[in-house]
Amino acid sequence: MTIAGIVSGLLRSLRARQWTKNTVIFAALLFSRHIGDPRSVARASLAFGIFCLLSSAVYLINDVFDLAIDRVHPTKRFRPIAAGEVPPAVAVAVGLALGGGTILLAWLLSRSFALTAAAYLAVNVFYSAWLKRVVILDVMVISMGFVLRAIAGGFVIDVHVSAWLILCTILLSLFLALCKRRQELALLEEATQHRVILREYSLPFLDQMITIVTAATLLAYSSYTLAPDVQQKLGTDRLYLTVPFVIYGIFRYLYLVHKKDMGGSPTEALFSDRPLLITIVLWAAAAGLVLYLH
Repeated sequence: MTIAGIVSGLLRSLRARQWTKNTVIFAALLFSRHIGDPRSVARASLAFGIFCLLSSAVYLINDVFDLAIDRVHPTKRFRPIAAGEVPPAVAVAVGLALGGGTILLAWLLSRSFALTAAAYLAVNVFYSAWLKRVVILDVMVISMGFVLRAIAGGFVIDVHVSAWLILCTILLSLFLALCKRRQELALLEEATQHRVILREYSLPFLDQMITIVTAATLLAYSSYTLAPDVQQKLGTDRLYLTVPFVIYGIFRYLYLVHKKDMGGSPTEALFSDRPLLITIVLWAAAAGLVLYLH
């Protein structure tokens, strides 16, 4: 085990590919119509970078907590910490230093933003240590991580994050988390050995929750686009034109979960499936046109 090997393992353990999850930070920037403000764009971009480093700190700590079960997992056993490329003590030390350092950077941007970032770090550490083994609450905590990102994105540019945005974020992240649990349970032959919480789930139970959350997500987003207070605040009543992209995107994701055995990693699904990626780009473009060319 060389220093170069440890550094290489640490870099891979940061999981830069997962940083796309932090784009939720930009939701407040888009829907508050601040994209034309260079200061807001710069602050949101810094916030995105901070949360990327913060999420990487969480991955390092989480991999140490999951060391024993990752070593018997068919794919996770190749992760650097599970494979023995990075000593657990080193991973914890780097994770804590990275987490603490990014909180200090966040404080320089905004006190409220820093407190939200600290809450994100604390919630995820508790999740890794305990909450991931509490049925239903485990997926709700994952959802909370996305909500905190959305709220942080509002704090850093000094805009109010609407209840609608929080509700849509909760439901969409729950949808993704439940699909991930379903895929883990469906694909792993000895799923309960690799993730103890899966003993508390069954495919029919997960499918029922996914059905409920899917309907709630589509209803919440559609209601958001049609709400009079939202239309007045945004200055347009045409945001409903983006609803078809959301419907197709969710249905496409369900197709990937049920027919293509994807969904275990939303990031992998996004980068692997061109129709899904195109749909997200078209949704963002349509939302931008409606909000900024009105």
